[in-house]
Amino acid sequence: MNQTLFGRLYGEFSSQSLPFGWRLVAIAVLAVVVHVAVRLVRFGTESLLRRNEAQKGRLGFVTGKPKVGTLIRLLGNSVTFVAYFLALGLVLEEMGVNLGAYLASASIVGLAISFGSQGLVQDMVIGLTLIFSDAMDVGDMVEIAGTVVVIGRVEEIGLRFTKLTIFYRQTVFVPNRTIANVSRFPGGGVEACAAVQIPAGTEKTKALETITEIARSTWRRYDAVILSEPVIGGVETMPQVGWEYVRVHFRIWPGQGNVVDTIFRQQMVGAMKFYQPDYADWRVPVTYGPVRPA
Repeated sequence: MNQTLFGRLYGEFSSQSLPFGWRLVAIAVLAVVVHVAVRLVRFGTESLLRRNEAQKGRLGFVTGKPKVGTLIRLLGNSVTFVAYFLALGLVLEEMGVNLGAYLASASIVGLAISFGSQGLVQDMVIGLTLIFSDAMDVGDMVEIAGTVVVIGRVEEIGLRFTKLTIFYRQTVFVPNRTIANVSRFPGGGVEACAAVQIPAGTEKTKALETITEIARSTWRRYDAVILSEPVIGGVETMPQVGWEYVRVHFRIWPGQGNVVDTIFRQQMVGAMKFYQPDYADWRVPVTYGPVRPA
């Protein structure tokens, strides 16, 4: 009596051993069933990903739910691998290969590969750690330090690589084993705050209109650096000296402060010289810090 899985099932109903022709039919049926099962798993995975797909911002970056997409992909790939692995074992069993020997040899081969591919194992272990920890989430703006330093938006945390989109819209795949430190930027960037001093004797409404126009035109022109519309405050007074000024808050890409510190400031100084010819750069100080919560 045939002792394979299909042979035992066949024997239960016919009390006969499974003939060769039926072995081929069993293998064909198994292939079809596994193929359909894998297609269903992939369809289900893609459906979940579409339902969970994060909305993309104006710059094309993922901004939605963290890690869920990675976990769905990981689960789908694991189920697919197990299905193929078991199907191959059953096919080999029908061809006369002992299933126990197949599993044992697969374990030995896996062990040998793990010893020969320690970098791959490190990538997977660190990848799982990143997925299940709060080191970073999909959509975060981070600085990853290790073999190299990379600043970008996290698009995917995988078992081999962490995928980032950097300032130049390039996609960078960082091997997980090279990640030594992860620094998050709260609010998705850095805040640059420019305090524009209003020249003495200038009408406040006009000065505020000028500041608002220059701030928004700078944002529209450099929207790859300035990540959202600038927030413009009201007129404030410095108690010690009586100077009046307006704060302009920019949310910018980390490391790209030149747009505010140089370009915006120069335009602002040039505009204020219309009201006060000796208006100088120091009247528009720029400071940097974390993005304020909304």
